[in-house]
Amino acid sequence: MFTKQHIYKALETITNSVSGKKLIEKSDIKDILISDNDVVISVVIGNPSLQAKKKVEIEIIKAIYKQISDKINVKVNIKAEVKQENNIKEEKLPNIKNIIAIASGKGGVGKSTITTNLAISLVKMGFKVGVLDADVYGPSQHLMLNVENEKPLSTKVNGKSKMKPVENYGVKLLSLGFFTKPNQAVIWRGPMASKALNQLIFDADWGELDFLLIDLPPGTGDIHLSIVQALPVNGVVIVSTPQNIALADAKKGVAMFGQEVINIPVLGIIENMAYFTPKELPNNKYYIFGKEGAKKLAKDINTVFLGEIPLIQSIREASDIGEPVAFQNNSEISEIFNGITKEMVSQLIKRNKNLPPTEVVKITTMSGCK
Repeated sequence: MFTKQHIYKALETITNSVSGKKLIEKSDIKDILISDNDVVISVVIGNPSLQAKKKVEIEIIKAIYKQISDKINVKVNIKAEVKQENNIKEEKLPNIKNIIAIASGKGGVGKSTITTNLAISLVKMGFKVGVLDADVYGPSQHLMLNVENEKPLSTKVNGKSKMKPVENYGVKLLSLGFFTKPNQAVIWRGPMASKALNQLIFDADWGELDFLLIDLPPGTGDIHLSIVQALPVNGVVIVSTPQNIALADAKKGVAMFGQEVINIPVLGIIENMAYFTPKELPNNKYYIFGKEGAKKLAKDINTVFLGEIPLIQSIREASDIGEPVAFQNNSEISEIFNGITKEMVSQLIKRNKNLPPTEVVKITTMSGCK
């Protein structure tokens, strides 16, 4: 008669033909049931492929036949549990007082343009500001801040080599755009992109900052989760156009940050491309993408409407040539951005007063973040 100990000893003889290490550890064996000449073994492995499951099953049966008896009826139940790896390390950035993520559910709503102009408006208010371009697949901040030909320099901090962010208009910037060619596509899986962000965040000498704005990519994916697992984000600003399709995606962005496992407060919503006013008809407003959609969304989800930005050609032109409109003193559009920025800061002050300090998000499974 054989026992569980006989089974464990038999399974210990199975090695991985490539690494030479044990194919399955004792902790991988979740249960062994023995009844007369029958044995049922429940095993958990990290590889979900059918090929991997079959290989483990065959190796278990062979080991038992060889070490104990080939007369035993062996049944193997294999379950795959893939661990979600966070490739951004969790560290503190004590010199950065506030971290705000700028997000949108949909691409093309002007999130990066707004991030740039919010940053410059904060600088004009007297704050020390940095921008992290986390849109690793489509970085654009280096273009909008007119530093596309610059490269971050190396500097020594406490004996360690660090990247020094590129600075223009008083804004410190790090972006993957500094390290790729203009016609080079970034074709990376999530872990590689997270590793690149890891370096931009923690291998950099950001210095003293009142605000670090994070320009997130569209959607709700690996980059968003990596960021909130690495940094204590104080709040998020959602950008959307009034269009129903954009609003539907914006709702998903709001829902992501509102997940129980993430729980980062939404400071407010900004409506971009709210209306169009032609120069020859200055008193007319044409709601090309719909009227007050983001404003209504803010009311529906009980958050603050930070303001609206009209569809103005000069905003696009200024971004294209790297001279953001917020830098233009006393212009109508710069005043709009100043007003929105002041409202954002006001909401942040309320958030910091009424809520506990943000901690990095602890996510062990992805079930709550679909």
